[in-house]
Amino acid sequence: MFVISVAAELAGVHPQTLRIYERKGLLDPARTDGNSRRYSEDDLERLRRIQELTGEGLNLAGVKRVLQLEGEVDRLRAELVHARQEAEAAVDRTHRRYRRELVPLSQAVEIFARQETHRSPS
Repeated sequence: MFVISVAAELAGVHPQTLRIYERKGLLDPARTDGNSRRYSEDDLERLRRIQELTGEGLNLAGVKRVLQLEGEVDRLRAELVHARQEAEAAVDRTHRRYRRELVPLSQAVEIFARQETHRSPS
């Protein structure tokens, strides 16, 4: 955890910039009991992403929207992974159930050959 001055220095911005980003909803640092901001490594990574996007010409509203969409994509990817795992588990359960129900042919059925009798025409 970093105080605002250290976080700003690590990011190469002024502490006021971090306050602006917080007011705009781009950053949400933890707070101490005394209400001092504490920035985590995740906050610094997010700050780097904000700087990258503003460096590409996006305004702060655009940056906020991109960050929201990236968060949504991450959430949906996680859901997709979970859904795939559930589907694979369901298929595995079904296959195991079929294997228990199958009996080898040699044990299950005795085959009789049907013999045809030829009738003489009357």
